[in-house]
Amino acid sequence: MKILSTTVFRGPNIYALFPVIRHTIDLGELEQWPTARLGAKFVDDLLERLPGLQEHGCSYGVPGGFIRRMREDEGTWLGHVLEHVALELQNIAGARVSFGKTRSIDEPGQYDMVYEYEGEQVGLEAGRLAIDLLHHLLPKDLQPEDAPGSDFDFDKQRDDFIRYAQRRALGPSTAALVKAAEERNIPWLRLNNQSLIQLGHGRRQKRIQATITGNTPHVAVELASDKEDTNKLLGDLGLPIPRQILVYRLRRAQQAAERIGYPVVVKPLNGNHGRGVTIDIQTPEQLEIAYDKARNHGEGIVVESYVAGFDHRLLVVNGSLVAAAKRVPGHVKGDGKHTIEELVEKINQDPRRGVGHEKVLTRLEFDHQADRLLEFKGYNRRSIPPEGEVVYLRSTANLSTGGTAIDVTDIIHPDNREMAERAIRGIGLDVGGVDFITTDISKSYREIGGGICEVNAAPGFRMHVAPSEGQPRDVAGPVIDMLFPKEISSRIPIAGITGTNGKTTTARMLAHILKLAGNTVGLASTDGVYIDGRLTVEGDMTGPLAAKMVLSDPSVDAAVLETARGGMLRSGLGYRQSNVSACLNVDADHLGLRGIDTLDQLAEVKRVVIEVATDTAILNADDPLCLKMADYSKAEKLCYVTMNRAHTLVREHIQAGGLAVVLEQGINGHMITLYDENGHHIPLLWTHLIPATLEGRALHNVQNAMFAAALAYNLGVDLDNIRHGLRTFDTTYFQAPGRLNVYDELPFKVIMDYAHNPAAVKTICDVVDRFQVSGRKIVVLSMPGDRRDEDIRSVAEIAAGHFDHYICRRDDNPRGRGEKEVPEMLAEGLRDANVGEQQIQVIVDEQEANMTALKLARTGDLVLILADAVARSWKQIIYFKPGEEVVPIQPKTPRVDVPPDIMGEFELDDSMELIRDSRGVRIARDVED
Repeated sequence: MKILSTTVFRGPNIYALFPVIRHTIDLGELEQWPTARLGAKFVDDLLERLPGLQEHGCSYGVPGGFIRRMREDEGTWLGHVLEHVALELQNIAGARVSFGKTRSIDEPGQYDMVYEYEGEQVGLEAGRLAIDLLHHLLPKDLQPEDAPGSDFDFDKQRDDFIRYAQRRALGPSTAALVKAAEERNIPWLRLNNQSLIQLGHGRRQKRIQATITGNTPHVAVELASDKEDTNKLLGDLGLPIPRQILVYRLRRAQQAAERIGYPVVVKPLNGNHGRGVTIDIQTPEQLEIAYDKARNHGEGIVVESYVAGFDHRLLVVNGSLVAAAKRVPGHVKGDGKHTIEELVEKINQDPRRGVGHEKVLTRLEFDHQADRLLEFKGYNRRSIPPEGEVVYLRSTANLSTGGTAIDVTDIIHPDNREMAERAIRGIGLDVGGVDFITTDISKSYREIGGGICEVNAAPGFRMHVAPSEGQPRDVAGPVIDMLFPKEISSRIPIAGITGTNGKTTTARMLAHILKLAGNTVGLASTDGVYIDGRLTVEGDMTGPLAAKMVLSDPSVDAAVLETARGGMLRSGLGYRQSNVSACLNVDADHLGLRGIDTLDQLAEVKRVVIEVATDTAILNADDPLCLKMADYSKAEKLCYVTMNRAHTLVREHIQAGGLAVVLEQGINGHMITLYDENGHHIPLLWTHLIPATLEGRALHNVQNAMFAAALAYNLGVDLDNIRHGLRTFDTTYFQAPGRLNVYDELPFKVIMDYAHNPAAVKTICDVVDRFQVSGRKIVVLSMPGDRRDEDIRSVAEIAAGHFDHYICRRDDNPRGRGEKEVPEMLAEGLRDANVGEQQIQVIVDEQEANMTALKLARTGDLVLILADAVARSWKQIIYFKPGEEVVPIQPKTPRVDVPPDIMGEFELDDSMELIRDSRGVRIARDVED
């Protein structure tokens, strides 16, 4: 069994609306060995190592369902078993994943195995370990050459995997905050491999790092980190504090202890998590050991008076105490029978204890501190303490070192509550933890004493959300509510736009409308990423990388995301939901690539954009494949767009109170008309008044304008702003590069367009037919090399008869084709369509082909250039002077090596390349699209 390929979907995708990993696997000879044939021993051995598999319901939907599948007469195939093992490994590492799907593909023994993940690297590692485990459990004669050896220790591998997962997973506090955000439908992005999280999108975003928020004052964090300054400030406020002296030498520490009086506490000035802290120091000898331990964590050492009692963590959020926990250092209780070592082993068998932050509690471990504490009591690991005696293995009560926590929120005395709140306000923190020592938290410190030993600027939440004893407390919720009060949204309006043709123009139209309505718009398109109309990254940016760029920008308050098939197939959507989504059409393009061979399959991919819309899904009622998507929409409303005013379904939809945008015939031409939820008939705009339609000739841009209007209306833009936006949007190169750009500054008319599939070529040919041309029509024709042969021939067939002269060329990147293969196929297709030989030229190079067309043109002619290198081709057009030689054009920018920090926190996937053009502008190019 081997993995042939791996795809990581980081967002909604064709399998699920959440992240999944797909391994395409080949079982090889194991295709003939389902679990039933492997026998009961294989299943029993697997369950012995992963008993949690017994809880998997599989297709039966009840615990034990998967085991039943494995033990059935036929059993199940190992690809399916691999799916469940990968899920279970993640579960034992603390993830909450359950979705999986394994389906056979065309080749015998090959499967697409899909499973859910929370952390990408952890999910991939789970798949690797799952294969190793299954190979190890196979009979020797079935094990592949790369199977683990006889020394394979799954228990060790499992624990290493758990530690690997813990190093990459969100910590318990950050995870609690993310969970609270998800419960409030607040989107989030992980900005690094640690705990830096963006909550919300664009201008609405807030950031947290663990439990420090973007609102936490820096000076307050610095103050809380300095134990000496904290102690002094709290003392000045009249709060209970131990006496404290800061020292930098052992001799000074000894003098400080004598002055304060034993017992004392020694701790590093800037330490945290209990590191380097020693309490209840009784003698100078113990002081010296404690001092050396503290010096490992910093030069400044604090010596303070020891306050007897229990350690309590009092958590304050936004000025109010939300939880209190009594913390008990890691310990064992003697029974008069077992050694301390045996008691530790017994405690670690508690299913609540795990590695690191994997479980509610952390395993107890022996180390230097534990041995020192045992030695202090006259014990060692083999000692047998009498029944009932508590033996501490830690001097501090941190959960990360095996301590336990008992919730005491309901019994804390009001004076102690007020004291904690005053302390955090005094330091200036929005989220803070007070470490308070007292013998009884239910009694006032004014009565029985006690002291604040520390204030934490990034307090851990684990002891509160999952205490060892007592009621769990929702402490993350108040933090999220502080960052996002009910009246403040965490989201910005998001419009997702997909389809085969028209996406870029529609997205640009919508962005233009939103900008004129007063928004700072983030636009992701095939031309690049634009923030407030300014290009930030040039290139084909229609995938999840671009979406993340837009949604992470703190200036953006509306996002328009053109979403192409390629990005969805490579890594899913870059956003979990949109307010509105539109599918413009589904036509033949990119078929035969990445497993998409039919229009139905292509529609299934584009449907994902519709499935994530929450408010309105906008569909082309004139396209049957788009209409079918309505059954999968979860949006509150459906809006249909049609250029057929007699469309039966749309008429019924309108009569039922549905939304629609309809093209209607009027006295002065065609009118774009809106039907709202109240049945109102609202004339929006004459199509000939929209510059992008070339006075109504460009019907495809009429449809694009209808979709832009529908999107804008459903985003809450008022009708006047929609009208103004459409009337001021044209197809100049400045506003829509490569989209029906017309140049009239020559004796002849030149149209440049990026049509690159049969449907787009047909559309542009129809537009050309609507122009009154007194001379000849000349076309520079091409198709990308990765299109199917039938698509390339179809383009030639479509173009035939519309022009007087045809120049066939290829793109700079032949995409696997021979140098002349595409232009020769086009020429052959033209001949088959009865175009005369004298009308056809084959010129391989794009620049030479363009220049030939321009030189051939005379007054009154029309030249259509179907461009690949849009910017370069446009320069050729505008710099061309009839009768003169070619104006030199800069060659296409070569690919360059780019330092890894160029893209900052963003990642390019394997099919993207990052280059710089001659101006130094970053260009992210999709090498496939």
